[in-house]
Amino acid sequence: MSRAIELARKGMYGAPPNPMVGAVLVCDDRIIGEGYHRKYGESHAEVNAFASVKEDKLLGRAKMYVTLEPCAHYGHTPPCAKLIIEKGVKEVYVGTTDPFAKVNGAGIRILRESGVKVTIGVLESQCRDLICHFLVNQLNDRPYVMLKWAQSADGYIDIERESGTPTRLSTARSSLRIHMLRLKHQAVMVGTRTALLDNPQLTARLVDGRQPLRVILDRRGILPDSLRIFDGTSPTLIVGETDNEARAKRASYQFLQTDFSKPILRPLLSDLKRLNIQALLVEGGAMLLQSFLDEGLWDEIQVEHADAILHSGVKAPVIPNSFQAEREDALGSVFMHYRHN
Repeated sequence: MSRAIELARKGMYGAPPNPMVGAVLVCDDRIIGEGYHRKYGESHAEVNAFASVKEDKLLGRAKMYVTLEPCAHYGHTPPCAKLIIEKGVKEVYVGTTDPFAKVNGAGIRILRESGVKVTIGVLESQCRDLICHFLVNQLNDRPYVMLKWAQSADGYIDIERESGTPTRLSTARSSLRIHMLRLKHQAVMVGTRTALLDNPQLTARLVDGRQPLRVILDRRGILPDSLRIFDGTSPTLIVGETDNEARAKRASYQFLQTDFSKPILRPLLSDLKRLNIQALLVEGGAMLLQSFLDEGLWDEIQVEHADAILHSGVKAPVIPNSFQAEREDALGSVFMHYRHN
């Protein structure tokens, strides 16, 4: 199962919005086949594991280890549970059950009804961590939400300003980590003030892979099309009450009309899920980050702590004391990680 988990992680950038899944076939204590879900819409891990087997005659004596319950329905591909039965495998070890409504125990039931011995819960916590984005998607009807910011030693994320360059608190090495984080999420979000003052690109340009959707809150349509979020290098979604008609004629982006007189975060997250956004990275500013915190709409937080002292400025968001942090020293920086559950 450890090898299956290792394989599953290879699908980190291609599998979403499907979950990452790995599968291993073992006969006489020897791995005879392995695979993972490489890309959304393509073959599942079990299919790829069977395809890698060179001696099909061994399958009748083989055991399968798979991180997630085999699917039981026809989607982009046929049911993997039925494929396992057809291949003659008599014993299957499953990391965790699948919460997706069309599976949710059905795959295990199909296997057992056909005489396959199924063991559930092998390295379950690791397997559930592997699909944490998918689990939140299925159980909470919204994307997995990660909040991220960097703050000074005295608790500020920037100086007070109306223009000029933002205070740099991340190092060059940790900036690469930010780009990798963006690549792991299908969308990245900032508010109007951050977009206007910082003029960020919000891309994962330092690493190869599919660029995230840039989600920008712009209630009154004041952001000019000269900003880099409108440069066409990555898809952009503007969320506001009214679109800027002049801007819309000059720049390419999607517009989502939203009533800002009511709380917008929960309905916006549901809208993003419908757009196949499985995981959202929220980068700022302080007011937007605090709004997610106050509404409890977050699953993970990463805070980079810099040595710099700003003395005054924009205060960092406040994380409730009830949440304990896990410290990580990496890339010449200190990162504090929080999980909601």
